[in-house]
Amino acid sequence: MTTVARHHAHGHDDGHPTSHDDGARATLGFWIYLMSDCVIFATLFATFGVLANATAGGPSGKGLFELRYALGETLLLLASSLTFGLAMLGMQAHRHAQVIAWLAVTFALGAGFVGMELVEFTKLIGDGAGPHVSAFLSSYFVLVGTHGLHVSCGLLWIAVMMHQVYEFGLTGVTRRRLACLSLFWHFLDLIWICVFTFVYLREFV
Repeated sequence: MTTVARHHAHGHDDGHPTSHDDGARATLGFWIYLMSDCVIFATLFATFGVLANATAGGPSGKGLFELRYALGETLLLLASSLTFGLAMLGMQAHRHAQVIAWLAVTFALGAGFVGMELVEFTKLIGDGAGPHVSAFLSSYFVLVGTHGLHVSCGLLWIAVMMHQVYEFGLTGVTRRRLACLSLFWHFLDLIWICVFTFVYLREFV
């Protein structure tokens, strides 16, 4: 067997593992995805900023939003970011059970956040403040709803990773996927802090 053939047989290309190259490409692709998400949310924030006062004679945010309720949502998501960090510490320590347990807590907190958001949307629509009422409410529902959709996708990803860690352990692949998921989850936490500040808090200061 030639040297080149031996390299390919062992998954190498010019002395570098193919799996390492695939992992680097996957990580780069994920960073590109996060950057595209930044552009999406920047556009939604800019749109909301322009339309924040376009109430068309309808209710404004101050008359609709409950700051304490929004603060409760914020605390849930902040707590989930902390528990995800604890899961990553468990991954560094190669503790499978700890990783799964903290991911489960993170899932519960994230699900609570999404549940609170759905309750808020239902109440607004029931009070006659749906997205069709004004440009302000349209931009609000799109911005907050897009974030909620991302959190829901993150919850699905967490559930998949819990299964993969349980089935396959903390392999190089699962560790890389957990690292990408961690970036995604903390990114959503950062976006929500911006939502809380520019959508809810600005109405009461």
